[in-house]
Amino acid sequence: MEENLAAAADRNSAGLSGLNFSKGHGTGNDFVLIADPNGALTVTAEQVAALCDRHRGIGGDGLIRAVPSMLLPEGQELLMDHPGAKWFMDYRNGDGSLSEMCGNGVRVFVHFLIAEGLVDLPAGGSLTIGTRGGAKTIVRTAAGYAVDMGPWEFIFPGEATARAMDSLVSAAGLEVARPALSVSMGNPHTVVALAELAELEATALFTPPHVDPTPPHGTNVEFVVPSEPLVHDGIGSITMRVHERGVGETQSCGTGACAAAVAIRHWAGEGAPDAWNVHVPGGVVGVKFFPGAGGHEHVELSGPAVIVASGTLS
Repeated sequence: MEENLAAAADRNSAGLSGLNFSKGHGTGNDFVLIADPNGALTVTAEQVAALCDRHRGIGGDGLIRAVPSMLLPEGQELLMDHPGAKWFMDYRNGDGSLSEMCGNGVRVFVHFLIAEGLVDLPAGGSLTIGTRGGAKTIVRTAAGYAVDMGPWEFIFPGEATARAMDSLVSAAGLEVARPALSVSMGNPHTVVALAELAELEATALFTPPHVDPTPPHGTNVEFVVPSEPLVHDGIGSITMRVHERGVGETQSCGTGACAAAVAIRHWAGEGAPDAWNVHVPGGVVGVKFFPGAGGHEHVELSGPAVIVASGTLS
């Protein structure tokens, strides 16, 4: 059986022979990136999984295809309200499944567009792109990129408001199920607060945590330890690990960092800061809250993006 699976993976990756690609990451959350300016490329879930395989492929938490928004049905719909979103981030998880959004992926996607000469974005300039989680506006900063991730919301709003939790999460390494809060950042997240870093380190994330109830489309699960003190010089600080749908544990998760800050800020109550540093295994990202259109609070995610290699599939 293992030989058959290995042969299938080789065949799937071979079907993309001659394709140019890049490899990039944002705080260790890594991606295979391909440019498809003519919308001519069809990539199957099996091919994505083969490319993202860390032993037989290039390796990555997911695959990002850069394609003009006008060449995708979901992109065409988005252009009606956001005509400037000329490029669409077609993002797939490492197992080939579609995903709505990836906060680290957005930064790496824009960095890839610049590196490929597909857009010109000087420091301080902004760019709007399309994603399945809606249009996102990115500003190029001295230290990387800052992304307006849009509004956040509770997935189970009644439960969250009444009890500050809406589910229970079980995971290997935790003796008992823990209360959690489910937050949407355009994709679903369930956030668990832990008491200390040793407990965070002991949590095993090589298998998916069990969430009850599970949000309708599954969920990413963040385990978070608030710093002591929680706030220093007006900035909150937390440490996080995450299990992503369709991937497993990753070094970082941008939307997960935003969701974790939402939950900890909600639990901290009145007076909690609007600026947060989120420490992940791959580094540190910044999260800020600010008023958005229509009275909805928006979240900004900031951090670095790196292209580490480019090549051609053999």
